[in-house]
Amino acid sequence: MMNKTLVLGIGNPLMQDDGIGVYVVQKLRADYPNLPGVEFVDGGTLSFSLIGAIEEADNLIVVDAAQMDTVPGAVLHFLGDAMDNMLGLQKNSSVHDVTLIDLMSIALLADRLPTKRALVGIQPECIGWRMELSPVVDCAIPEACQVVMEIIKQWHI
Repeated sequence: MMNKTLVLGIGNPLMQDDGIGVYVVQKLRADYPNLPGVEFVDGGTLSFSLIGAIEEADNLIVVDAAQMDTVPGAVLHFLGDAMDNMLGLQKNSSVHDVTLIDLMSIALLADRLPTKRALVGIQPECIGWRMELSPVVDCAIPEACQVVMEIIKQWHI
């Protein structure tokens, strides 16, 4: 039986670079519409309705804007415990009503936390009321997609 990998893009496209995760998942879904064992989900600004999808996944890759104290448009990934630690740092700066760490905590309490977890973070340049990504963050979409696909390939071998 094939492992199920959930690729969850989160963010608010109305808040400029905060929406990067949604745009990356849309691109991945368009480029890989029938990738076996992989589901690409636009998680938007998060809600408790996503807990079922997270709990049903064997593997979870989250794509989101993340404050990582690096140059705008930088793409970094964090696996397993490194992801969990990064989420702890992001909790206080989240613009979402429900944070990813809230959803992960619920899955952990239910003993349904995905075994393999990764966060693909993109450093935002600007978060404000604007529907377009900043040019430097927009240019990071192909690299973020490549990082996601490399993680999927490693996990599905």
